[in-house]
Amino acid sequence: MEELTFEQMLDESFKTIHTGEVVEGTVIDVKPEELVLNIGYKSDGILTQAEYSNERTDLTTVAKVGDTMEVKVIKVNDGEGQVLLSYKRLAADRGNKRIEEAFNNKEVLKAPVSQVLDGGLCVVVDEVRIFIPASLVSDSYERDLSKYKDQEIEFVITEYNPRRRRYIGDRRQLVAAEKAELQKKLFETLHVGDVIEGTVKNVTDFGAFVDLGGADGLLHISEMSWGRIENPKKVFKSGDTVKVLVKEINGSKIALSRKFEDENPWKGAEEKYAIGNIVTGRVARMTEFGAFIELEQGIDALLHVSQISRDRVEKPSDVLKLGEEITAKIVDFNTESHKISLSVRALSAPQTVEEESEDSDEAVPVDVEAEIAAQEEPAVEEASEETAVAEETTEE
Repeated sequence: MEELTFEQMLDESFKTIHTGEVVEGTVIDVKPEELVLNIGYKSDGILTQAEYSNERTDLTTVAKVGDTMEVKVIKVNDGEGQVLLSYKRLAADRGNKRIEEAFNNKEVLKAPVSQVLDGGLCVVVDEVRIFIPASLVSDSYERDLSKYKDQEIEFVITEYNPRRRRYIGDRRQLVAAEKAELQKKLFETLHVGDVIEGTVKNVTDFGAFVDLGGADGLLHISEMSWGRIENPKKVFKSGDTVKVLVKEINGSKIALSRKFEDENPWKGAEEKYAIGNIVTGRVARMTEFGAFIELEQGIDALLHVSQISRDRVEKPSDVLKLGEEITAKIVDFNTESHKISLSVRALSAPQTVEEESEDSDEAVPVDVEAEIAAQEEPAVEEASEETAVAEETTEE
């Protein structure tokens, strides 16, 4: 029997390893770009930064001499007698198994967004890169996905194809299910007359949509204040927290208001603005037939063009300016419609018998309501159409 040489006996004292095998090693040297591991083989194993993780990592921050770790053998001899190891491939193998189980069990996974792309989001679970298309990020289209960067999100795996390394996640169905549950709870407890807080979701020219925590309600421009709102976008912005009154519930549609009764400026107005009283206000807006004078927040009065002066006035803007302070006499107060009519002309004494005769007639000898309706009706119809379109869009 031939005796073994010392070198042969030394070789036999070490275990054998194979490509693809999982081994445990002890860290014996640490550098930023590589780790050296004693794996019980005749040669040490080399674990480079590139084979540690897909992310750029300083290895001195993740390992120290004496640490033990499991790695995968990717080459027994790199040409220089060293064994090449991989940590990320072992993690990926185990990650694949983890993703497969989650896919089969429809398990909800959670991970931070590692990358935002034009077409969607990327998350990494146990070294497995999962793509969530933009259409599956939320239950409504989101143009800007950058807000999700580094945010931890929940999702389910809807496509698992390890052969093509294709892993697709879906967050939309979780968001939709959560909203459906919240909506159910909301409508079980919500009643007309309730005052609740919501978050402004979207602002349009005709109103604002407010998220009530399960369903959106429409705060129409006409219900935003007791006063007149010219442009909702100057009053509200997305993300604002607002207190609103539930005015009407019609199926899944909710109409909101900010006209709280305890803030109603018309309470006691009939006495405060009785016919014959002299009042002062500012010019808030003008039309062809007159100027609207703001007496206080929420109460406007009409100064008809015929009541601006004893001299003939073609249109209010010829003699008045927006913001100008006006003193006038109240000549009409309509309790039901909350309409007040003013006259500057009535404050000055008539110069002729004919003028005195005119003053004995009605202070505003025109159908003011009809003129206001003629001015405002097209805008109201347009807003109604926009509201209908917005509600249909919301339902979709």
